[in-house]
Amino acid sequence: MGFFSTLVATIYAYTGLSPMGFFTILALMVGVYHLVSGMFVSPEEVTTKVEKRSSIPEPEPEPELPAEPVQIGEVTLEELKAYDGSNPKKPLLVAIKGNIYDVSRSRMFYGPGGPYSLFAGRDASRALALMSFDHNDLTGNLEGLSDSELDVLQDWEEKFMEKYVKVGQLAAKRLPLQIRTSTTVMLNHCQSPSLR
Repeated sequence: MGFFSTLVATIYAYTGLSPMGFFTILALMVGVYHLVSGMFVSPEEVTTKVEKRSSIPEPEPEPELPAEPVQIGEVTLEELKAYDGSNPKKPLLVAIKGNIYDVSRSRMFYGPGGPYSLFAGRDASRALALMSFDHNDLTGNLEGLSDSELDVLQDWEEKFMEKYVKVGQLAAKRLPLQIRTSTTVMLNHCQSPSLR
């Protein structure tokens, strides 16, 4: 106890502070010293930090896709599945009402792990009309949809036409009956003598 009482007396004699006040101020001074000295880094420390950073492996860059979407023409539903994002060198494609759009520039949404990844490589017409993420709705079958659901699908199609490039269409033999029928009716209507 003799050392402690001598230390208390010495601190009070030289500083006029209690030991608690003295050690509080001493701790603050050490903290400020480290804070200020951390602002001024020696060149050796900078080199060491750069070397440490360069030893960390960099993430692999995203594969480069062609600047312009490539036209693929007519494809079947089976062929469309190859463009689901599983191969990063291929574009991401989504079909709506028989038209195929390149959605590669929105890879973070339609690519693997994205919120809309289940639409990639598929005909998403029914799912978009119903605003559904159910795998059973990933089809081009529009039978049984209400007028309001068809309007929703039309809005989606217009958004896709504005934002993405149409790169092809689904092969007619693979299109669901509803789409083929509506396309045929539209073609017959456009060729009627009253419109010429």
